[in-house]
Amino acid sequence: MKVLFNKIKKVNKIFLFIFLIIFILYTSSYVLFVKNLIGVSIETTIRVIISFILLVWLFIYFIWNLVNLILKKHITIAITSSISLILTVGLSIVTYYLGMVNSNLDNLQEKEYLTYTSNLVVLENNKITKDSVLGIISKSEDSDEYELSKELIKEEKLDENKLKIYDGYYEMISALLKKEVDGIFLTTNHLKIFSDEEFEDLKNAQIVYSYSKKLKNQDTEIVGNKSVTEPFTVLLMGVDSVTDGIDASTSFNGDTLMLITFNPKTLNATMFSIPRDTYVPIACNHDKYAKINSSAAYGTSCVINTIENLTDIDIDYYVKINFKGVVDLVEALGGITVDVEKPDYNVYLNTYNGKVCEQNSLRQFGDNLVCMESGVQTLNGEQALAYARCRHAYLMSDIARNKHQQQIIEALAKKAASPDNIGKLKEILEAVTNNIDTNMSKKQIYNFYDILKNMVSKTINGGEFLTLEKTYLEYYNLNVRMSNNGLLLSAIGYYPDSLEAIVNLMKANLELEDKEAIKTFSFDANENYTRKATGQGITTGDKLITMPRFIGKSVSEAEAWADENNIRLDVEFADSDSEYYNPDVLPGMIAGQSISDGMIINDTNELTVYINSGENTSEENDNNTDNQDVQNNEDNEEQDNNDSDNDGNLDDIEPGIYFNEEE
Repeated sequence: MKVLFNKIKKVNKIFLFIFLIIFILYTSSYVLFVKNLIGVSIETTIRVIISFILLVWLFIYFIWNLVNLILKKHITIAITSSISLILTVGLSIVTYYLGMVNSNLDNLQEKEYLTYTSNLVVLENNKITKDSVLGIISKSEDSDEYELSKELIKEEKLDENKLKIYDGYYEMISALLKKEVDGIFLTTNHLKIFSDEEFEDLKNAQIVYSYSKKLKNQDTEIVGNKSVTEPFTVLLMGVDSVTDGIDASTSFNGDTLMLITFNPKTLNATMFSIPRDTYVPIACNHDKYAKINSSAAYGTSCVINTIENLTDIDIDYYVKINFKGVVDLVEALGGITVDVEKPDYNVYLNTYNGKVCEQNSLRQFGDNLVCMESGVQTLNGEQALAYARCRHAYLMSDIARNKHQQQIIEALAKKAASPDNIGKLKEILEAVTNNIDTNMSKKQIYNFYDILKNMVSKTINGGEFLTLEKTYLEYYNLNVRMSNNGLLLSAIGYYPDSLEAIVNLMKANLELEDKEAIKTFSFDANENYTRKATGQGITTGDKLITMPRFIGKSVSEAEAWADENNIRLDVEFADSDSEYYNPDVLPGMIAGQSISDGMIINDTNELTVYINSGENTSEENDNNTDNQDVQNNEDNEEQDNNDSDNDGNLDDIEPGIYFNEEE
């Protein structure tokens, strides 16, 4: 060893320096390369072979050039050093991209802690005084919001004796709007969710006090263990905001709910868009009926459990995507090709020359409207988001929007798989990871590499990139009340047999059931054939039944309805001193009912009606008759308005008015 050191001391110092510097650089780049390569759980055999070859070269370079230094073979040293330098640069570039991919994929995971903000909300211009009564959600309903509200109360030194506890958000918000309480406690996301949906008057509410705190993200406990080499399900949930990034809360607006099944063996997918207004039991709210998008107010777990109960299909993974990020992703991809559907309403055909127009990503109107022609075209980011949001231009409203969102997702998937986008990897990754949260692990995400490779191979060989089977849930309009004597709103019910057809298709794709083959087929040359989406055209199965309005009607009408629906009818009389007495109803007529009209009664077996008793003067009778006529006219007008809303006839509406309602 001493002899070797003595010989090394005699070598050319310049070549020795070059040898040592390049050896150190190559060794460092190799170590970083291997460290990042380990995190990429794809092509294991190739990774091992490449790592081994590069390691062998490291030893060869070190030992061989020590000998060459001693033997003064400077040309050989120069050649091997040049090769090592090239490898070092190459390894550094690859390491950079591997590190970028690994880092961005880490950002896809749910954050361990999220910032929650509780607000004391009052109606416009209301003031909070020492006598103010405040509404707060019960601890059993939402423990996080309850505890956060209590901390806000302590922070602002509010009187806890003036609190009124509610077991549901709808009841609490209704109490504020009816001025039964002076203020209520709502998180920032809940305020946005409910003001965008059932309670538009909340948009004029004001925040008096706020309190923020970082809390444990419960969504981190939703773990997906299903291998993506087997058929699996993904629930796509939309977060539609005016800023980039996923909002810092587990609650979100559930306007976009899409259940996707994928079979990696057949490269077959099914896509089921669930209309946001679908009226279903909400799993985390004691199975009370409500619009399905309201489940998002309780967080991701509630949405998942609600949809699992609806479809009887286990959800393996979820993806929350901020649709504002669609703009960045489409721009990074250089645009996407979409067949834009032609508008249905005359206001578009006349005012916008048949173009599809929608507010921009910042929810701006007027000159900032984003418009596009109908037909096949390349959409930029703003146009793609506008098309994904637009529903007012179409007779099918939210159903049409679901279809458009499916088009956008399909176009994004096809464009992202193009080899031309390799050079745009950084921009694409940043657009995706900044706007998506998921319960997929990094290893599971990397496993999609093999699936994508099979898709590309199939496309190169002339096959379809992906076989996508679309679905359509047949529905009917449903006017319902959120609670007894509560808010009346428009929702939609679904036909059970239509849903069953969709579920059977998804289960067949998941290999849980055999797919039924079509055994008969008839052909008529005069008929134009269009392939229907699964579930389309099926309008059978038991519909939801709502309670009629019996006030002002005779007992015989209520009896006939009760007999028809197998419901026991109890009749009670109410005199002028009774809380059930209704001065606007004639004696002997129904003054009130124990279950409000619009309530779902599929599981109801008993109804009580209250009959006005006592004698009125002739003048009182005349007044009651007039009042009853006014009430009936108001009821008819309300029903006409609801029917008009459900029909969606906007031909006579002035251009742009409907843009004033946020999605």
